[in-house]
Amino acid sequence: MELTVGPNQFFWSAERWTSFYDDLAKAPVNRVVLGELVCSKRLPFFQDRIPDAISTIVDAGKEVALTSLALVTLKRERKLTGELSEMGVEVEVNDLTALAHLPAGLPFSVGPLVNVYNEGTLSWLASRGATRVCLPPELPLASVSSLARAGADAGLAVEVWGHGRLPLAISGRCYHARLHGRSKDNCQFACEDDPDGLAVHTLEGKPFLAMNGVQTLSDSYTCAAYQIDALRDAGVNALRLSPQSTGFTAICGLYRQLLDGVVDADHLVDAMSRIDAAMRLSDGFLTGPRGADWSGKTVQP
Repeated sequence: MELTVGPNQFFWSAERWTSFYDDLAKAPVNRVVLGELVCSKRLPFFQDRIPDAISTIVDAGKEVALTSLALVTLKRERKLTGELSEMGVEVEVNDLTALAHLPAGLPFSVGPLVNVYNEGTLSWLASRGATRVCLPPELPLASVSSLARAGADAGLAVEVWGHGRLPLAISGRCYHARLHGRSKDNCQFACEDDPDGLAVHTLEGKPFLAMNGVQTLSDSYTCAAYQIDALRDAGVNALRLSPQSTGFTAICGLYRQLLDGVVDADHLVDAMSRIDAAMRLSDGFLTGPRGADWSGKTVQP
């Protein structure tokens, strides 16, 4: 099973962004998706660094793709989307409006923000030129199995969300800006203060969600470590790991060792707790209706 690193969902400084991808070039992953997924206002801070990052990762022997925005609302965002295919690497579509901007016959991949819930959608995407689909993280294992079989029949590689805060929703409004009493157009990039998202708690003080500008994420970090055998049996081709600010290359190494049978899931969970003791893990939706549940090993702080 391959490892894919999805696009960074958060707003980091250009220096931090560059350092992250320089380090990632040395990580034992097969594929990296670059670019801005959440908010186009962030892109100018690192846009000129993308070509060098692509070269660094390709020179390291990895596949590269560029993500489209999750929500295209402005003329300049349509222009940015249209320019993605000019970069000479594969485009990962995370909003179906991006298809209108891809040259006819150009292969592309599909990210987890596109609602691929049934075989008909998968077949239609394949007919449009899709070669790979990362399934939405809210699908249970039974649905993943059905779609993995359909993907194999259509010649599509199928990925599932393996690690990271789940993308739950995207909005036209910016929570970070509103929290600081600012408008979206004058946000002053408040989201940069929360490199892994801003924790949101219930009135009872329990962890609930995380906010990331216009994006809503899960509070917990989904970890598919205990479902690897089931995913392999289902025919899943790749596991997707979502970037975080702490110890990510080490986490990539742990998942590679897990997939190769060098370590077991308990070892991976123990090691991740040492990387970030505050990282709360969950199963996601593979195992049941409550994505926040965790059936794996509980690590004592």
